[in-house]
Amino acid sequence: MEKKDDQPIISDDEFIELLEGAKHKDPEAMLKLIELYKEDILRVSKYIRLPLEDAVSTIVLEFLELIQAQENG
Repeated sequence: MEKKDDQPIISDDEFIELLEGAKHKDPEAMLKLIELYKEDILRVSKYIRLPLEDAVSTIVLEFLELIQAQENG
């Protein structure tokens, strides 16, 4: 039985494709990764002493920068 907050499940291959797309700044891949981690982002944002919108924006920005930095590292 699925819980209401269950996150979508994707295969490892699909996940790797999304990461590769995000590394190359593919907007669709970046949006799909953000959507995949949306619940985690919202959960973590509660522990940041910023307005919710600012905390979420900061987490998303850092997340995408981390992914894109892997291309250079």
